[in-house]
Amino acid sequence: VIDDEKSIRNSLKDVLEYEKYKIEEAEDGMKGLSMIQNNNYDLILCDIKMPKMDGIDVLELALEKKPESIFVMISGHGTIETAVEALKKGAYDFLEKPIDLNRLLVTVRNAFDKKGLQEETKTLKRKINAKKTSEIIGQSKAINEIKELIEKVAPSEARVLITGENGTGKELIARQIHELSNRNKGPFIEVNCAAIPSELIESELFGHEKGAFTSAHKQRLGKFEQAIGGTLFLDEIGDMSSSAQAKVLRALQEKKITRVGGEKELSVDVRVLAATNKDLKHEIKEGNFREDLYHRLSVILIKSPSLSERLEDIELLVPHFVSQITDEQGLPKKRFTNQAILELQKYSWPGNIRECRNIVERLLILGGSEITEKDVTKYLK
Repeated sequence: VIDDEKSIRNSLKDVLEYEKYKIEEAEDGMKGLSMIQNNNYDLILCDIKMPKMDGIDVLELALEKKPESIFVMISGHGTIETAVEALKKGAYDFLEKPIDLNRLLVTVRNAFDKKGLQEETKTLKRKINAKKTSEIIGQSKAINEIKELIEKVAPSEARVLITGENGTGKELIARQIHELSNRNKGPFIEVNCAAIPSELIESELFGHEKGAFTSAHKQRLGKFEQAIGGTLFLDEIGDMSSSAQAKVLRALQEKKITRVGGEKELSVDVRVLAATNKDLKHEIKEGNFREDLYHRLSVILIKSPSLSERLEDIELLVPHFVSQITDEQGLPKKRFTNQAILELQKYSWPGNIRECRNIVERLLILGGSEITEKDVTKYLK
């Protein structure tokens, strides 16, 4: 609370402390600004007319240093225009003197809700950015070969089929191809073919017209249309239904699609990347996958190596995951000892990179202040 009137400070303090808020006070703008710069406050109540430095100056200077600060300005009669100006300069709200205590409490609660939303948004952005990062971590021979192949393939329009076990980072390879391509300003649209029921996959890929089926209450754009000008990544392509395979083949051949329930053909300028953990040649022999679609998708083949084929990269993956997880979850960063890394390198990693990240997260939560060999043997199960 920044206000030159002691009676105002005292009344605000009494009311807010009764509501279980912790309050600090400043009797002028200069002191208030100094306190803001040296502390992190959830909310600042600041008078506008004060000696030494007025509230507008405090607001502007504070927001320069700490742009996420939430200010509620306090204005006397005749300074409403100034208060409106304060809102334009970044204040959350203003209270007019004499202060209505009910209005004060509502404003404070709303401001705290905003603070909570800010924190939630920051957390979500961190998680999204962590998920979207396409940096491929590793310096092993297997990974360096993948990186070289990506650099050659990315600038072309060639379709790429990425194979490999679950959890080896096939999506990461696809994202890296997209980001190094001429389409990197366009969208990267991902479809997990295994996660969508076979009766919905065509609508998901090609969209549908209003009334195409019972629940089609409005027109919907499919993933092919959403990816125009960019890249469409078909993950787990081996799990796609036969009818959807036929339509995808036609879309690749003609670069045109038709929405479910529609008649009009739509041109789609899309680069298609696909991935699978299945042996598609075996699936072709079994009659589960179209050979002509396989040849359309596999202009370039990239095999994503399992973690057991690149154990030396664990030394780089562990600190990368530590940084990623602690940023996402606000956990304290912990160092893994050399012996702990060596112990991790002895493991077979059936779940590959995904399992490695999970184990690092488990060790950060359950391990000691420094992750040792004993922690690894205890929690690596």
